Amino acid sequence: MTESPRTVVPELTLGNSVRIPQLGFGVFQVPADRAQEVVEDALAAGYRHIDTAAAYGNEAGVGAAIAASGIPRSEIFVTTKLRNGDQDRARAAFLDSRRALNLDVVDLYLIHWPVPSQGMFVQAWKELEALYRDGYMRAIGVSNFLADHLDALYEQSQVLPAVNQIELHPGFQQAALAADTISRGIAVEAYSPLGQGRELGGPEVAALAEKYAATAAQVVLAWHLGSGRIVIPKSSDSGRMRENLAAVGLELTQEELDLLDGLEGGRRIGADPATADFSQF
Repeated sequence: MTESPRTVVPELTLGNSVRIPQLGFGVFQVPADRAQEVVEDALAAGYRHIDTAAAYGNEAGVGAAIAASGIPRSEIFVTTKLRNGDQDRARAAFLDSRRALNLDVVDLYLIHWPVPSQGMFVQAWKELEALYRDGYMRAIGVSNFLADHLDALYEQSQVLPAVNQIELHPGFQQAALAADTISRGIAVEAYSPLGQGRELGGPEVAALAEKYAATAAQVVLAWHLGSGRIVIPKSSDSGRMRENLAAVGLELTQEELDLLDGLEGGRRIGADPATADFSQF
């Protein structure tokens, strides 16, 4: 694989001192039969943080791309996630993911959704704690957890989540949840960071894109980075992959960050974690 000149991506330090590239590459909705090709393109573009999940059905392709890349394993940060319907078999489900990825150690493993109606996420978390202590993961965390879900973990946990991955974009910022998460020493990671493209056409974003000779996506990603969040955009187009990665070179002023903070509109795209109860099978 021919690698382009590397873009230096900033890293954040998680609560357990593990370093994570702040801008990664998400593979949600990438078909299994294209996953290897797409992830190889992302690695060639310079990404070193790949975010997948058992529910996406493409872990094997991600693992194959990593193996084919020739890039040292220590240079690639890999996240995957526990299916909702597997919360009662978290250890076995993780081992399935590990096998599909063909990796000895996963860098970050997340409970994908709390699914409070099941009443099993605390039990699943205890299994993740055991796997973490056994060295199968470098860090463990959660996704789509609200403050009351985090409270439930805190009451019975020995290892605190390193990351809470939540839907976050200019039109749906979950500011109170993000602030609460950070106050607990948990890093915030934004998925659907561009609002699935819906956040790119507003006049505020367009004006900043013109000012900096940047794309609208680069402006929104720079807003995430400047706000201290981990962010995982996705694209199957290699040119757009490179454009998105170049957002690390765009630094917005505090006034401009505040301007984009003002675009909150309560426009959730995904399910509500308070009520979501799908199995992901």
